[in-house]
Amino acid sequence: MSDDSQRPIIVKKIKKGGGGHHGGAWKIAYADFVTAMMAFFLLMWLLGSTSKGDLKGIADYFKNPLKVAMSGGSGSGDATSLVPGGGEDLSRSAGQVKRGDLPRHRALNVNIDRAKREAQMLQDLKQRVEKMVEKNDSLKQFKNQLLIDMTAEGLRIQIVDEKNRPMFDSGSAEMKPYARAILREIANLLNEVPNRISLSGHTDATPFSGGERGYSNWELSADRSNASRRELIAGGIKDDKIIRVVGLAAATPFDTEDLFNPINRRISITVLNAETEQNIIRESGKAIEAKDFVEVNEPDRAGEPPAANDSKAPAASDKPNP
Repeated sequence: MSDDSQRPIIVKKIKKGGGGHHGGAWKIAYADFVTAMMAFFLLMWLLGSTSKGDLKGIADYFKNPLKVAMSGGSGSGDATSLVPGGGEDLSRSAGQVKRGDLPRHRALNVNIDRAKREAQMLQDLKQRVEKMVEKNDSLKQFKNQLLIDMTAEGLRIQIVDEKNRPMFDSGSAEMKPYARAILREIANLLNEVPNRISLSGHTDATPFSGGERGYSNWELSADRSNASRRELIAGGIKDDKIIRVVGLAAATPFDTEDLFNPINRRISITVLNAETEQNIIRESGKAIEAKDFVEVNEPDRAGEPPAANDSKAPAASDKPNP
C-alpha cells in the first residue's frame, strides 16, 4: 500500500464575511441617523413656536415634576402646556384652563367677530350709496363731488365743492338746493344701519373777511356742519343718531399741496364704528381732578418731594415728610 493512502484527509471550511459595504448593517445606522435628525428638527420647531412662559413651565416640570403637578399652574395640566394633561384641544376650547382665562378669550373672540360683521355692514353700505348715485339721475351728475371711502373711524362720505359748483353760498352757511337733495337721499340709506354719525365741516385756507375780530372760518365751518345736520334730519334721520357736529375750518385739508383748492371746502359724514363711538363717549365723560391724574400716571413718584425747579410740581406741604 502506498504512502498516499495513509495520509489523513483534511477538510477546510471557509466562512464568508458579510460582504463589507454590500451588507445591510449600514442601512440600519443610516435610518437611525435620519430618525434622530427628524426628532431634532421637530424639537427645534416646537421650541421656536412655544412662548417663554410655556418653556419655563416645561423646564420646571422636568426639573421637579411632582412639585409642579402639586402646585398647579403652567406646565402641570392646563391647555397651554405641551406636557400631557391639558386635554386634546390646545386652543383651550376643551380640557383644563386656568380660572379667568376662558371668559377673556371668549370676549376677545366676540369682539373680533363683532368688528368683522360691522366692517362688512359698512362695506355693504358703501356699495349701496355708490349704486344709489349711479341709478339716481338727479345725483349722477354730482358723482365727482361725492367721495366715499373707509377710514379707521368708519365709512366716510364727503361732499366736496367744485370750482363752478359750490355747496354753499360764498362765505355763508346757506346750502344750495342740489346739496340738500344729496343729503336727504343719503339720510334714507343711513337709517338702514344702527351706527351713529359724525359730521364735520371744512373750508379752504382763504381767510374770512374780518375773521380776526370775530366770525372766521371756524365759525363758518361749524355753521355749515350744523346746516348739514338739519338737512339729514329733514331726510328722516333721528336727532339722537348724530353724535358729533364739528367745524374744522382749514385745519385738515383734503388737498395738502394746494390749501386754496375748492375741494378742501367739504362736508364729511362718517358712519362711526363701535370703537370710535365709544372713544367719543369716553372723551366726553366725567372729568378727573388734577391730583388724581398725577396719582394715576405717576404712581412711582408717590411720597417723593417735588423737585425745586419743577414748575408743574404741587406746592410742598407745611408738615415735614415722615
